[in-house]
Parts: sequence; C-alpha cells; structure tokens
Amino acid sequence: MGTELNFVNRSDDLNNSEIVIFQKNVATNYDEMPVAWMVIKNCGRGDHHPFYLSLGNYVAVNDSHGNYTSRLEIQNGQLVKMELSYSGDRLIRDGYSASVKQMQVLNNLPRGAINVHIYKNEKLLATKTSVAPQQKATFEFKPTIWIGVASEAEQGQVMNMAIISNINTELSLKDVASADIVMTGGGPDANSSPFVFSLENVVMQYNPAQGLPDGSDLT
Repeated sequence: MGTELNFVNRSDDLNNSEIVIFQKNVATNYDEMPVAWMVIKNCGRGDHHPFYLSLGNYVAVNDSHGNYTSRLEIQNGQLVKMELSYSGDRLIRDGYSASVKQMQVLNNLPRGAINVHIYKNEKLLATKTSVAPQQKATFEFKPTIWIGVASEAEQGQVMNMAIISNINTELSLKDVASADIVMTGGGPDANSSPFVFSLENVVMQYNPAQGLPDGSDLT
C-alpha cells in the first residue's frame, strides 16, 4: 500500500518553476543532506502531475572497490549487513534494527567504507556515505513529504543548504490513501504572494479496527 498523489498547478507562476519533493531522514545519527526524490518540470498552470508514494523501500550499497550490490527490499525494523563471502562482498538480511521505526545497514566488511542508498519507487530517496567497518547507517522517515519550488535541484542528487532553506512545507500523509497537492500563489513580480502547497480531495485509508474514515462503521 501507499498513497496516490496528484500535483496540481493552480499558481500564478510565469517562470516555469520546478517543484522538488523529498523526505527527510529523522534518525538521530544522520548527518547527510536530503536527496531530491522527485523533481517535477514543465508542469504549466492548470496542469497536473500524478505520482505514487509507496510504503516499500529498497537498499543498495557500493563498496570501496567500486562494486554495487543489487537492490534489496528493506522494511522498518530490519537490519541488513554488507559482508565478505567466498564469492565477494554481498548484502544480506541480518535480523532486527534497534527500533521498529528504523532501517539499519551494518558495514560488516573487514576493511573499507561503504555508501548506503535507499530507494522508493525506483528513485533515490536518501544516501549515507563513508560508513566505516562495524558502523551502521540508520534511516527513519516520518509519513510526510517536503515540497517546494527549487531552481537547481536535480532528481536523485543531494541538495545543498541553499535549496533546503527555501523549502518549508511539510505535508502529512499519515493514513492518506489519495490526495491532490495544490500549488497556489506566485506571480510575475516581486510583490507576488509566496507559493503555497496544500492537500485537497483527501481520501483516508480504511482501517477496520477504527471504522470508516468518516467516523462511522460498517454496522
């Protein structure tokens, strides 16, 4: 399961602005800048751009020898490790992480740092570089996305502080099955209103334990 989203441009923007969407790793030991998970380009006024945010994540690792592993599905609460086998370095599952909300990757190689990459919907979501032997890369994501206008963000690339500091809209997607993300504001001059992003046409996921999203139940 995941969330069906639809970006809708209802702004007065005349600059063909690019929209960047990303998630932040909130693990306490995380010191890397966020990655531009998605960049929406050339979405004109009145146009829309549908996309899907899945719950599933995949992890891949590259080592100091220039080798890249295949992507391995990883869930919250899981630990995977990079180890040296008879056939070379390999990435395998290895039990549980320190928290049910976190995904962890252990560098169990005898020598050499690794870079750890998390993917969602086939796109790079987060990365942790230079993880030394016996150290772990820890990832934790809230059910939210960050969205804003950016002129220099490249999809799949780490963003710099100048880009991050201009993006301050966090949208909660907790229990959301589908929604429109509507952009308003903007304009041709310096006196134009700022861009605003809001959720509309929100449909909540049905949870049998809590009844229907509107508070009723099936009986």
